[in-house]
Amino acid sequence: MPASTVNSQVAVVQRPSVLLDRSATIARAVESIDEAASHGARLITFPETYIPGYPEWIWRLRPGTDSQLTAEIHAELVRQAVDLSTDQLDPILAAARRHSATVVVGLQERDASFSRGTLYNTVVVVSAEGEIVNRHRKLMPTNPERMVWGVGDAAGLKVLDTPAGRLGGLICWENYMPLARYALYAEGVEIYVAPTWDMGPAWVSSMVHIAREGRCWVLSNGTSLQGRDIPEGFPHRAALFPEPEEWINEGDSVIVAPNGTIVAGPLNKKHGILYAECDPAQAASAHRTLDVAGHYSRPDVFRLEVRRDAAVPVTFRDQHQPPGATASQPDGGSAPLPAPKKTREIRLT
Repeated sequence: MPASTVNSQVAVVQRPSVLLDRSATIARAVESIDEAASHGARLITFPETYIPGYPEWIWRLRPGTDSQLTAEIHAELVRQAVDLSTDQLDPILAAARRHSATVVVGLQERDASFSRGTLYNTVVVVSAEGEIVNRHRKLMPTNPERMVWGVGDAAGLKVLDTPAGRLGGLICWENYMPLARYALYAEGVEIYVAPTWDMGPAWVSSMVHIAREGRCWVLSNGTSLQGRDIPEGFPHRAALFPEPEEWINEGDSVIVAPNGTIVAGPLNKKHGILYAECDPAQAASAHRTLDVAGHYSRPDVFRLEVRRDAAVPVTFRDQHQPPGATASQPDGGSAPLPAPKKTREIRLT
């Protein structure tokens, strides 16, 4: 995908999922893509784990006495999670292709390669041609999230050329990991996407800081959710979410320019879509005064190494198979044995 040289209309979607309903949430996402594209958006972003929704219940249930209910809900979450080896995301891929729009969407990913029992907090980038061109798994789940998701790796920690500009991003509190941010700055990120469950003035100020620090556009997708948005069939809904008017999450989606100016939002206690014109050239010119991975760096003092190898828990080698031959995978297919690990150095200031 070529880099952009002109302004690009972006859309930040802040609408609730149909919690624990993958198909209904995907249908809702397609409706939002259609709407945003009709307003001229060519980059459309969605919240953290939008499909099939963020596990808000983990902040309400106790780890011991509520374990039976937690297990019941988790079992349904596993059933409704997205398996990227299937065609479950095809409606979103088709919508991106139909509108020639790049789409960034968060999802609960069920690992199809190993075990098939672990979930990941994942963000995928869908190209304007309707292809998944990157998958990033959250590096470190936060607090009780560690009872839901496995830890990710850096295989998807990268910046991509898109028609809207050089695109990268981190998920929720990954944005508080300075070295992860630096890895994206070092690859020249121009459009920085930050889907999140967080909200409030502190979060918004963090997005302003990242825009100023990285000299990039920041698109932060908050998650607006009211009690009335929880589906009637959700397990023990009345006990967990008794107040239909409660704002479980207020949203606070925001778009920030490379100089730290908020150009859209925060969108508070509302469902909707934020729009803005983002010129990637502004990100490039803003580096004249501060380039933390360039002229403002000190590689003679600091060094950062990012290991992008995919974290593979097991390699299967058939009996008497000589080294260097193909190894069988859990799905019965075959792939080359892993090569010796390679690392990439990125300068750190």
